[in-house]
Amino acid sequence: MYGGPVKIFGAELAHPVVNGSGTFDALAARRVFGEQLDARFPFAAYVSKTITLEPRPGNPPPRLWELGQGMINSIGLPNKGLARFIEEDLPAYAMLPAPLIVSVMGFSGDELAAAVEALGERSEILAFELNFSCPNVETGNIVGSSPEETAAMTSLLRGRTEKPLIAKLSPSSARPDQIALAAEQAGANAVSLINTLPGMAVDPSGGGPWLGGGGGGMSGPAVRPVALAQVSRVAEAVEIPVIGMGGVSCGRDAREMLDAGATLVGVGTENFRDPAAGERILAELRELNQSSVERK
Repeated sequence: MYGGPVKIFGAELAHPVVNGSGTFDALAARRVFGEQLDARFPFAAYVSKTITLEPRPGNPPPRLWELGQGMINSIGLPNKGLARFIEEDLPAYAMLPAPLIVSVMGFSGDELAAAVEALGERSEILAFELNFSCPNVETGNIVGSSPEETAAMTSLLRGRTEKPLIAKLSPSSARPDQIALAAEQAGANAVSLINTLPGMAVDPSGGGPWLGGGGGGMSGPAVRPVALAQVSRVAEAVEIPVIGMGGVSCGRDAREMLDAGATLVGVGTENFRDPAAGERILAELRELNQSSVERK
């Protein structure tokens, strides 16, 4: 049933809609709306902004370029670093009415392993999302684009925690099914895709790239056909759950992602346009399900 409960990682989620990492600030929303947020929390599980071992200021501005069907971001993963995340954010995340998935990234295997180890015993965390594929930081996305690198990194991290691991894959590979299969065989419990597509915007005045980081990641409705194709291909190749995302902006988009083989659906860019998008998309998804039942 579209929009119904989903069992994953030993937990039962109320529905299949989650957020894309870095697209919805639940802690800021709770500071503004308090307990009102709990009654209308839009996601069945909450994925944190990506955390790195050391603090990062992110890329220089400007960081966003709006497109007719989406945007390009060059945010660059600004975050307070692991130590402050544990001290300041984890207690606040524990107050949210949804399980927590922590997105982590490292600039080496050792960094990523250290982050996973430090968080591995925290009861507040349901699972880790391994950000192997961010296109707007200096490491590029080789891990999420290479079966061998994906397998090696996943295997390393599998030995550092018993918590479920979600490998977040790059859309830049011609064979995402092979990369997903490599992650599964190395111990990943799920894969998520697609991350943003590499892109750039040119300064209208003719001064070179507009974005402070040079290039960035394109997201939004324009990438949805790519996401559907890759989610379908990956879902046929692996037995572990697939978290599908990329251009989901309405209930019909979410249903198509589920029909393509996704277990959960991530909402990302639409959260910037409509902070209540998750709630609306779920309602539309359930309405589509009800319509299908009535027609039968």
